[in-house]
Amino acid sequence: MKRRSFLQTAVVAGAIPLCTTSGVSPDIKTSGSNIGKTPALSVVEQDAIASALGKKGVYNEAQATYNVPLPRNDLQITVKGDPVPIPFGFGGWVAFKKTLDGKQTVMMSDTVLLETEVNPLIDATLAAGLEVGAIHNHFFYEQPRIFYMHLHGMGDTIELAKKYAQAISRTKLLPANQPERPLSSNTTPTGKELFDLPALDEIINYKGVVNGPTYKYTIGRNDVQVVAMGAEITAAIGLNSWASFAGRQEDAHIAGDIAMLEGEVNNVVRALRNNKLEVVALHHHMLGEQPRTIFLHYYGRGPATDLAKGFRTALDLLGKKSDKQN
Repeated sequence: MKRRSFLQTAVVAGAIPLCTTSGVSPDIKTSGSNIGKTPALSVVEQDAIASALGKKGVYNEAQATYNVPLPRNDLQITVKGDPVPIPFGFGGWVAFKKTLDGKQTVMMSDTVLLETEVNPLIDATLAAGLEVGAIHNHFFYEQPRIFYMHLHGMGDTIELAKKYAQAISRTKLLPANQPERPLSSNTTPTGKELFDLPALDEIINYKGVVNGPTYKYTIGRNDVQVVAMGAEITAAIGLNSWASFAGRQEDAHIAGDIAMLEGEVNNVVRALRNNKLEVVALHHHMLGEQPRTIFLHYYGRGPATDLAKGFRTALDLLGKKSDKQN
């Protein structure tokens, strides 16, 4: 199905606000939503996706979404000259879920690419019958320079998985073309040892996830229903705000993304800058979604608790009208 059909489907499906309060609970909780309106992907469909990609993913039952992580373990990245781990923000993914009517499946993917890899993947994506939704940066100061390309498609689950595998077959995104991430030794510190997790959780009012030497929060927008291509777009398929910590408690890096409605953008920008966090990108990730959703990427360096307060301040603005709105 081509882009015009995508947009028509999204408009027909519409978007239904779930409530008017902020999407962030005042209580500490694990990130994610439990809307439960989307028909489930069958075990047969999940296994077919894993078979096509050569890697088993994770099925989020609450969001009816099957997600396969696609980290670029072949890369060595520095930010401002400092080495940073791949889980800090250089792991792509592909996700599948049914449309709200259950008749088709939607696929979305965020791919991590070197500059020279962008246009060959565009060609392969179009040849496979899929579409490109966005191309942009997520960082400043990184070496080598990295770009992120969002891909999407709609149709039969198994055929979508095969088309996606075809598109990435000659790239390092395909799991078979990736080196395995070295197993951490007993002497390699993880995020649990590097950061004061209870202190960060208390500030952000969520529990994060340790991934190697990083600690990451992924927080959905439970205050609004976003629909694209007839599917409900939730945290597990890309509608989320996140913050990833690398380094150590006293001298940390933070990088992340804030998922916003249009009227929230400039208040969030102001809040991040007031907390000395750098705004590095402002863009869309999807086509034809309703309501329109804007994503802001940010970066900071300093004590982890200070960085966490900046992220929390931005979260507090989600679900609120802009000062310039009536």
